[in-house]
Amino acid sequence: MNPRSVAVYAFEIGLLLAVAAILVGQFYGTPVLLSFVETGSMAPTIEAGDGFVAVPTAVAGPVEEGDVVTFDARNLHGGGLTTHRVVGETDEGYVTQGDANAVTDQDDTEPHVSDGQIKAKALQIDGEVVAIPHLGTAVMGIQSGLERIQGGLAATFGTSAFLGAQGLSYLLFGFGILVYAIGLFEEHSGRPRDDRSRSRSRPHIYDGRRIVLLSILFMAVVSMGTMGAMSGTERIDIVSASFDSERPTVIPAGEQRQWNDTFYNGGVFPVVTTLEPTSNGIETGPPDHVLLPRGESANVTVTVTAPPETGSYIRSYREYRYFMVLPPSVILALHEVHPWLAMGAVTGVISALFVAPVLFVTGFGTVRTRERKRESPTGWW
Repeated sequence: MNPRSVAVYAFEIGLLLAVAAILVGQFYGTPVLLSFVETGSMAPTIEAGDGFVAVPTAVAGPVEEGDVVTFDARNLHGGGLTTHRVVGETDEGYVTQGDANAVTDQDDTEPHVSDGQIKAKALQIDGEVVAIPHLGTAVMGIQSGLERIQGGLAATFGTSAFLGAQGLSYLLFGFGILVYAIGLFEEHSGRPRDDRSRSRSRPHIYDGRRIVLLSILFMAVVSMGTMGAMSGTERIDIVSASFDSERPTVIPAGEQRQWNDTFYNGGVFPVVTTLEPTSNGIETGPPDHVLLPRGESANVTVTVTAPPETGSYIRSYREYRYFMVLPPSVILALHEVHPWLAMGAVTGVISALFVAPVLFVTGFGTVRTRERKRESPTGWW
């Protein structure tokens, strides 16, 4: 494979992953690699329809004043992902504001933003956000087309399984299978080995390295995407009140309330689940992690403390789920270092288990298959 082919191949894979990442992020409510803005609230830093590089909070470091963050808003635009700048910090969370807006979000209707609500930070170089012109406009067009396809499939098969994030997972998985199959069986070169009229043997030559690379890429995307979809941040809206209430989310000021949160594994494989607080005033555990075999559930204690001042507040914690392909103690130890390290190790094991049979068959050399064609003889039958 010459350098030009490698460059073209890398560009195609990168473009495919970028589009898939943005679409997955939009449906699952968390930016993946890239994101975009739909309104002009961040102009002129990020114009409406422009994209930006979204650095996950797991690797972006602490949030500081001046950072442009994407957070899960409670009230802004009806709730959902919003990208604004951090302009201050209080004991209750961050103060945010769009660069084009005259007032802060908290002067409007949005509560202070907690760390658990922040999904990513926009990449900045020398204090300037790296904007990608018109990326969002293109993605919104693709997203609209996908929604029409999902609606058509749902109507055709009479099921809602094709709608929303779950339906998108089916589409992306099917598309991944298609790309993988094309890459696996694509003909790189071939010519007739002889010109005999009775029988022609046409060799098809496949690059083993490309097959292995596609296999690893496919399994890595599926594994990382699935674990990311299973994980997520749980947000609890509480009211710090001056009175007692039977409602569990209305807590007397300065007091605590406990309840059990139930976690269920509806997937095929056993998982390790661990919880971490992502805001002040909340504790998770005991236990701090649970092992969930297929079809089983477990309860975890969640303790929420109401601030001494009355009002509405947000408390949150994050759930991380990993496929149990390594001993749980190893996964949890890697998680303590960094969640991405644990996710990468699990993905590596899954990819190795899947790719090993492919590597055994193909190796890193070329794979040859032969198609035989017979021509009808001339003359009398």
